[in-house]
Amino acid sequence: MSELGARYREAFAASRARGDGPLVFPFLAAGFPTPEETPDLVRAALRGGAGGFEIGVPFSDPLADGPVHQDAYTVALAAGATVETALEACRVARETQPEVPVTLMGYLNPFLSYGSSTLASETNPGESLGEPLEPLARRASEAGVDGIIVVDLPVDESDAAREVLARYGIALIYLLAPTSTAERIAAVAERAAGFIYLVSLTGVTGARDQVARDFEAFVSRVRTKTDTPLAVGFGISRREHVQQVGKLVPAAIIGSALTATIASASDGARAAAVEQYLEVVTGRRSEETGK
Repeated sequence: MSELGARYREAFAASRARGDGPLVFPFLAAGFPTPEETPDLVRAALRGGAGGFEIGVPFSDPLADGPVHQDAYTVALAAGATVETALEACRVARETQPEVPVTLMGYLNPFLSYGSSTLASETNPGESLGEPLEPLARRASEAGVDGIIVVDLPVDESDAAREVLARYGIALIYLLAPTSTAERIAAVAERAAGFIYLVSLTGVTGARDQVARDFEAFVSRVRTKTDTPLAVGFGISRREHVQQVGKLVPAAIIGSALTATIASASDGARAAAVEQYLEVVTGRRSEETGK
C-alpha cells in the first residue's frame, strides 16, 4: 500500500463499522517450535480470527520479554530460525489474508545484523552502503510488512530508522508504557503512524490474571496527545481481557498466552490449538461449550 499505515487504518475502520469489538493481534515467535511449523501456525491464527498480526524475530537477549518468550526464542534459535524465518511468516500472513495488517517485531541488534550480512552481497563496489536498516526495510516491504516495532529503539534516536522505513511504505510502530513521561508521549504522538503499542503494565511480557488497574488513566493520557489508533499488549490472555480493553482501544495484542498454548500442544495438534484459542479470545467460540 502506498499510504503509510493505510492497512492499519482500514482494518480499524472496518472493525468499527462491524461493531464486533476490538481487533485481536496475535504475536507469534517466528521459528517456534520449528521454522517449518511457523507458516501453518500463521494460517491457523488467521482462521481463528486474527485481525492483525505480529511476527517476532528470535533474539538471544530479549530484555522486554518474560520467560515464556525467552524460552520460545531459545528453542527457535536452536532450530535455526533467523530474521528470514520471520519475514517468510509475514509473507504467508499477507498472502493468506491480504487485508490484514502485518507487523514485524524485534530488537535492534538482529535488524542491524541482517543489514550488515546482506549489504556486502547486494551493494556494488564503490557505492554507498546506505542506511544500516535499508536491506531489512526492502525485504520487509517485499514480504508485505506494514509496520516494524524495534523494541529497544528510543523515540529520540528513531528518526533515521523511521525515515528509511517510510521510504519503503513501512510505519515505525512506537511503544509507550504507564511510566512514559508527558514528553515521551508527545514525541511518539508527533511521529506515530499505523498504531501506537501501549504496554499495559510495567515489567516484561507475560500473561496476567487481570488488566492493570491504572490502564484507563494511561489511555486517557495518551489519547489527549494523539488520534492515532492505540493497541494494548503485555498481559492480555483471556476473552474478558479483550472485552475490557476493547472499551478503550481498538486492538488487543496477545503474545505469551498464545506462545504457551503452542508450547503445551502436542506434535501435530499445534495449529488446531492456535485456531481454537484465537476463536475463544475473539469471541467466535464459547470457552464453556467449545462451539
